[in-house]
Amino acid sequence: MKHLNLRMYAMVLALVCVWVIFTLLTGGTFLSTRNLSNLSRQAAVTAILAVGMTLVIVSANIDLSVGYGAGLLGAIAAIIHVWWGQPILLTLIAVLCIGILMGLMQGYLVAYQRIPAFIVTLGGFLAYRGLMLAFTRGETILLPDNWLKAIGNAYLSSALGWGLMIVGLGINGYRFYRQRTAQLQYGTEQTSLRTLLLKVVGTSALIIAFISVMNTHKGIPFPVCILFGLAFVFHFIANHTRFGRYVYAVGGNAEAAYLSGINVRGITLRVFATMGALMAIAGVVMTCRVGSASPEAGRLLELDAIAACVIGGASLMGGRGSIFGAILGAFVMESLNNGMSMANMDASWQDIIKGIVLVAAVGFDMASRRR
Repeated sequence: MKHLNLRMYAMVLALVCVWVIFTLLTGGTFLSTRNLSNLSRQAAVTAILAVGMTLVIVSANIDLSVGYGAGLLGAIAAIIHVWWGQPILLTLIAVLCIGILMGLMQGYLVAYQRIPAFIVTLGGFLAYRGLMLAFTRGETILLPDNWLKAIGNAYLSSALGWGLMIVGLGINGYRFYRQRTAQLQYGTEQTSLRTLLLKVVGTSALIIAFISVMNTHKGIPFPVCILFGLAFVFHFIANHTRFGRYVYAVGGNAEAAYLSGINVRGITLRVFATMGALMAIAGVVMTCRVGSASPEAGRLLELDAIAACVIGGASLMGGRGSIFGAILGAFVMESLNNGMSMANMDASWQDIIKGIVLVAAVGFDMASRRR
């Protein structure tokens, strides 16, 4: 737990450093309220994928197909709604079901046919790309200005934003209260009251600052609301349900988990099904945010999602990782993407820097495991 806390603090410091550097390089434009709002909308897609990828990596697997998978599902949503003229609700339900089915297919091959996840999802990467080109006929499908497009472009009103801030502050305070109560009840190592108060004040300040910045522009972007809704749900699942505990157990030691009576194959299947559902949500949000479905949508998005998880503290060896750490890692990756683009950095150098960041994050994880 201490290791994860230190990792989170280090990532917050790294994110601040990235923002300071790009603020200097862009003459202050990077930290404008408009760009921060745009950055949060961009990061939402990567972060939604990173939420599901965290469970996949914690279970000691990997999914290389989520980038083009999200692009394909976004294209399917556009085809069903625009070309076939189906209602928005039916479109969203259909895409979610297709995403779950795609995850189940890959999970079955990994769990029951014992094919390595790397190979299965690499095959999915290629297949989804081909299907997307075939389904879209190589064309860009434009979304009409309606509720579907609003999923990626709408904003909550300022009043709702302040209301969410009050709810967030209440949840934040209650979370630390429960943590302190549990430590006293079970006699575990106690965090000092001073440290606990500093944590409460610090996280509360971040919540207030985030809502204030978003409301200064247009309000909280709807994709960000979707992201944090999913984050709280999956944080609860990962930390307070039997399924979540079993995922960590399988990733930590699959053989020991099996001998303890855990259905390892079933857990793996459900993890990939969950990834498929989040892939569908991310694909719809991405397509709605851009306002169109293109044949190359989702390119290299899987690498950003994996990097976000590793940067946020997930171990590629399995058994370790956190949902909010992955979201923080997603904001680090998108801050790099956004800042390098605003600084007019050459595309080749952008890929080089992102590659270095990913390797450094994995190297840091391996070094911490050896210690």
